[in-house]
Amino acid sequence: MTLKNAWYENDSRFIPGHWQPAVLVDLALSRGIDSHRLLRGTGLFHEDLQTGHARLSPQQFLQLIDNGERLLAADDTRFLFGQRLLPGHYGAASHALQHATNLGQALDILCRQRALLSPLLSPRLLLDEHHVHLYWLDSCGAGNQQRFLVESAMTALLAMSRWLAGAPLPWQVSIAQARPRQVEQYWVHLGEEVRFDAPLDLLSLPREYLHQPWPGAAQTAGSAAQQQSEQLLEQLGFHSSLLDHLYRHLLANLRRPPQLDSVALALGMSPSTLKRKLHKHGTHFQEQLDLARKHMALYLYQIKGQSNDEVAAYLQFHDATNFRRSFKRWTGLAPSALRQRWQAG
Repeated sequence: MTLKNAWYENDSRFIPGHWQPAVLVDLALSRGIDSHRLLRGTGLFHEDLQTGHARLSPQQFLQLIDNGERLLAADDTRFLFGQRLLPGHYGAASHALQHATNLGQALDILCRQRALLSPLLSPRLLLDEHHVHLYWLDSCGAGNQQRFLVESAMTALLAMSRWLAGAPLPWQVSIAQARPRQVEQYWVHLGEEVRFDAPLDLLSLPREYLHQPWPGAAQTAGSAAQQQSEQLLEQLGFHSSLLDHLYRHLLANLRRPPQLDSVALALGMSPSTLKRKLHKHGTHFQEQLDLARKHMALYLYQIKGQSNDEVAAYLQFHDATNFRRSFKRWTGLAPSALRQRWQAG
């Protein structure tokens, strides 16, 4: 089956400069950063963003983030940026978020409208019997900016849900890095129960909070805004990125292990073209395949409660030693150590 070739890449210029990029620009300007230094290497001037007509590629946006983080040189930059991101001032998509009737609808809008609301990271929603989980995928080759983006996205979601629900929600926050020496900003913006050294950056919440009504909901206005934002996506010609399409295809085909040639054919291109496009995004096929395997293994362990042998068989590992070695490379933990950590948590 060939997938519809409708995605954006890291050089696609579609991100309005007066949307998410302007949030970071205004934060930097408020702290006395010179706009010319801030925009160096992006090919843009501050006046371009003020016109409302400038369109950035993900590459340009990532360069702006790199500049901003370096020039601001503060521990709270990613968190202050995240606090300002959602619902945002991004036209109909932001109106749809602001008028969501509950958290479940807001998360659905965030995932469906990700090209508009979260162009550099793709949010992924997962439900189990008791919890809702949210994690993010790199959409365009974020490289060194991945940590900045993920923690900004977490902050954005916690701040938005607190505002629209009218009270803080009991999110559990897992961070896939060692506990930093300066942990205070995490406590202030993500809560004092942040868990570090996790196998995955993850937000989790009891499912009963998904459908609790939000006091400021406006169902009619929200429905109209959702339709308008869908029309904008149709005009753009895509809903997600190339890496997002690739991830979803790999995840759905892990039981017959995917090969570069067959995946390239499914994406409607030659193997050499797929390799070239992945290189352009700072990655390669094996890295993307391992990412999908890692996420599936964590799902089968934690959500489905499967054994080592069952997970290994699902992922087409026929040697237990090779599977344990691969799993430790993906997560930093052996399967047994991961189970012990979950039980302790």
